[in-house]
Amino acid sequence: MIRQQFLDYCQGLKNALDAIPTDAAEKFLQLLETAYLEGRQVFLMGNGGSGSSASHAAGDLNKGVSYGREKRFRVISLNDNLATLTAYANDVSYNDVFVEQLKNFLHPGDVVIGISGSGNSPNVLKAIDYANQQGAITVGLTGFSGGKLSGLAQLPVHVPVNDMQKVEDIHMMLFHVAMQVLCARMDAPAKVQPAPAC
Repeated sequence: MIRQQFLDYCQGLKNALDAIPTDAAEKFLQLLETAYLEGRQVFLMGNGGSGSSASHAAGDLNKGVSYGREKRFRVISLNDNLATLTAYANDVSYNDVFVEQLKNFLHPGDVVIGISGSGNSPNVLKAIDYANQQGAITVGLTGFSGGKLSGLAQLPVHVPVNDMQKVEDIHMMLFHVAMQVLCARMDAPAKVQPAPAC
């Protein structure tokens, strides 16, 4: 029984991988590369598992892609400062925990990436809406139907899969692909070596 459940999950994940929108994924990778080349800041955010993916991706880009290079990524995961998050959540609203941080740091042309499996996380939507108004470039990584985020983000990367774990698997995989693609495109020792572990 457990073996079959394992095999079913793996088969479902294979099917989900086939549903990745390759055009949007390619644009996403190009956007990250452009942000790096132009010295733009990249902001990531999400809740729960999506927040964990934001933190992991920030580590991969800030250290994994940047280590040993004179030019580095400038990536901030907005869910990593617990004191800031809980201060805004307690004193203002949990819906404001990301947008209020963007008000401190965001500049036009920066990249803001919202990760939400449902596409309907209010705090992510509020931050993406603010970023759009400030002239930033916005990305929405979603699953299921895409939710409101797919219509709000300038670049939606919608994985049409109705399973949160598989959606989260694919979102993290997209960042891992980004790490390896970016390393391969940069002139450094990491170019011909396996991607560094984080």
